[in-house]
Amino acid sequence: MIGNAIGREGRLICFDRDSEALALAEEKLSGLLCRKDFVNLAFEFMDRELRRLEAIPARRILLDLGVSSMQLDASERGFSFMRDGPLDMRMNRKDGGTAADIVNSWPEEKLRQIFEFLGEERFSRRLAKSVVEKRKKKPIETTGELSELALAAVPYRGRNHPATRMFQALRMQVNDELGGLSRGLAAAGRMLALGGRLAVITFHSLEDRLVKRTFLRWRDLGMVELVNAKVLTPGRMEMSRNSRARSAKLRVVERL
Repeated sequence: MIGNAIGREGRLICFDRDSEALALAEEKLSGLLCRKDFVNLAFEFMDRELRRLEAIPARRILLDLGVSSMQLDASERGFSFMRDGPLDMRMNRKDGGTAADIVNSWPEEKLRQIFEFLGEERFSRRLAKSVVEKRKKKPIETTGELSELALAAVPYRGRNHPATRMFQALRMQVNDELGGLSRGLAAAGRMLALGGRLAVITFHSLEDRLVKRTFLRWRDLGMVELVNAKVLTPGRMEMSRNSRARSAKLRVVERL
């Protein structure tokens, strides 16, 4: 465990925009001997907060992206099409703008664009049209309603549910995940100590592409060296224990 590796003299600072996830982490990590701080903010604000906490430079930074199992399994959070609940998807429920706001107010072309770009959905046009037609009769308010819409609009082929990519796109848009990642990488680059390491775990091709390009640009500028030239992915044993890890990719750099 990372906390045990830090030791008594070390300091662990945890960032999460989800207050519920942060409270759970604080409870689970209560037995660690190292000094601990829990910050209810997205990691993109780490430079400001690490300065405030007088904890710079950082020797190790880990960014674990995407949605957590806890969030997916809570129907009231609205992240999963497998559980009926309000169409929310906010990682920080104090933030404004839910997934329901997007599907019920955005124009068809703008919906198509986020389904295609963030969800990499080949049926983006068909889904956007179906959303607009559905909301003319009644606002789309639940994950179940949106999931049924996807099932009716898109053929069910392979193992992925037709709503998978649409839900992914909406979640990424609601939480500005790519923008936050870009700002978070920049902050991490500013905070990382000489010889320090930055590790990023992604679960989506767009995220991994952004991390890869950023790390290569930093390497070309002489800022870092790549610790793993080839991306690391989970093995069979790990995936058998945790099927949600199958799309994870890990990249690590060391500050020069």
